[in-house]
Amino acid sequence: MRKHQTFRFGLLLERFSSRDALVSTARRAEAAGFSTLLVRDHFVAEPFGHQFAPFVTLAVVAEATRTLRVGTLVIDNDYRHPAVLAKEAATLDLLSGGRFELGLGAGWAQADYAQTGMTFDPARVRIDRLVEALTVVKALFATPPATFSGHHYRLSGLDSFPKPTQRPHPPILVGAGGRRMLEIAAREADVVAIMAAPITTGAIGDDPRTRLQASFAERVGWVREAAADRFEWLELSLVASLLPSDDRSQTAATLARTRGWDTLSTPDVLAMPQFLIGTAAQMADDLCARRESLGFSYIVIADRDLEAALPLVERLAAT
Repeated sequence: MRKHQTFRFGLLLERFSSRDALVSTARRAEAAGFSTLLVRDHFVAEPFGHQFAPFVTLAVVAEATRTLRVGTLVIDNDYRHPAVLAKEAATLDLLSGGRFELGLGAGWAQADYAQTGMTFDPARVRIDRLVEALTVVKALFATPPATFSGHHYRLSGLDSFPKPTQRPHPPILVGAGGRRMLEIAAREADVVAIMAAPITTGAIGDDPRTRLQASFAERVGWVREAAADRFEWLELSLVASLLPSDDRSQTAATLARTRGWDTLSTPDVLAMPQFLIGTAAQMADDLCARRESLGFSYIVIADRDLEAALPLVERLAAT
C-alpha cells in the first residue's frame, strides 16, 4: 500500500450564512471524523453560490475546533501575490497549531475575472504564473530570506514572517484536470486533486467522457509518470457527489437521463469515480475499489451531502 492510501475525508463548504452556522457545521464535521474542512475562493455567486473570504473563514473554524484541519480548494493564484499568500498561509498555519493545508490552482472561473476587471490570460500564461508562485511560496516558507527572479514575480531578500508550524511547509494541494497541470501537481504538490470536469473554457463543462473511469485512469497515469518516485507518497483526491439509493441502477439511469448523457450505459455511470450511488455499504465498497484501482484516498464531499456521508465516514475514515 502506498503511504497515502489511508482514507480521509474533507468537507467542502458551499452554504454560507452566519458564524453560528459555520461553527456548527465545522464541529459536526470534526465529531463525525472528517479530516478537513475546505472552502473555495471566488468573487461571484455562480456556479457554487457566494463564498466567505477563505482565510478569515478558516481562522474562525480553526479557533472553534481542536483537531479538524482547514484548507482551501483552491486558492486562485491570480488573486494574490505569492508573498501575500505565503504570509496569510503561514499565519493561519501558526495560529491553528499546524492544521492548515494550502490548496492552489491556476485560476479558471472567467466570470470572476470579468466582474472584477482582472485580465483573464490564456491558460498557458496562468499556469506559467502558478509554477513561479509555487516556487516563491515554498521559498518564503523556508528559513533563509528569499530571492527570486522570474517572468511574473520577483523577490529580493524577503524574509517572510511568520514561518509555518508545519515543516518544511503546510501540505500543498494542487487542483488539476489537464495533462500539464497534472504533471506540475505531480512534481510540486503533496496532494493532487484531480478534477472530473473540464474547465478549459472558463466554465465547468459537462462532457461525460471526462468523468468515465477510463479517463480518470489515464489522468492518474500522467500523474504517476510525472511524479516518478514521488508517486509512492503522493495523496490523490477527488470531489465526490453522493446519491443515496436502495436501487442504484435506477438512480444511475435517472442521473444519466437528467444530465443528457444518452450515450452512457448504467454501468458506465455507476463506475464514474466522482459519483457514489447506493446504500452506505455500496458506496464504501465502491470507494475501496477505486482506491485499489486508481489510488484515490482523500475524498472531498460537499456540505449538502453531509448527512448522507456520515455513515460512510464512520465506516472508512483512517482505514
